[in-house]
Amino acid sequence: MTKRVFIWVAHPRSGSLCEGIADAYQAGAGRAGADIRRLNLSEMAFAPEFDGYGDDMPPLEPDLRAWQDGIAWADHLLFVHPYWWGAMPTRAKAVLDRALIPGFGFTYHRKGVAWDKLLSGRTADAIITSDTPPLLDTLLYRKPARRVIRNQVLGFCGIKAKRVVQFGPVKTAPAKRIANWLDRAERMGLTAAA
Repeated sequence: MTKRVFIWVAHPRSGSLCEGIADAYQAGAGRAGADIRRLNLSEMAFAPEFDGYGDDMPPLEPDLRAWQDGIAWADHLLFVHPYWWGAMPTRAKAVLDRALIPGFGFTYHRKGVAWDKLLSGRTADAIITSDTPPLLDTLLYRKPARRVIRNQVLGFCGIKAKRVVQFGPVKTAPAKRIANWLDRAERMGLTAAA
């Protein structure tokens, strides 16, 4: 059966290393015969303001609906984002706030603190780029971006994280190291779609 892969490049700028990494992953998944859909944050148009969950939430713009459609359609996801101040960029987080909402990603139970995970049955990879060396990020900060994407985003909605990796430091990376990251991303895509 052909694997359906949805790729989301969660970098606000076009032409970023995150896009290059997604290109490599997509090439690998495509080589394995996957059916692929992709959205780049840099091309998405939506209002980032979020006042919390409630009955008065604004309707989703077409790009946020397309993001939801991609996730609903997919068997496997790839999120690629940079690591800014311990997390993904504000605009990327706004997509999660606005589109990964009750009734789509999860549903709270009427009583207590339990919830239903509405996106179960899917798997995901996440690739995070950073200027912070990954080992330092692990030892000093306890890898916050990797923990959040694995547990509080994907896991909260029932999506099983397969690989959550951090490439860095980007700022000082020679061309050979970047080429190695791109090769690894391509192999990840190939494995994900196999």
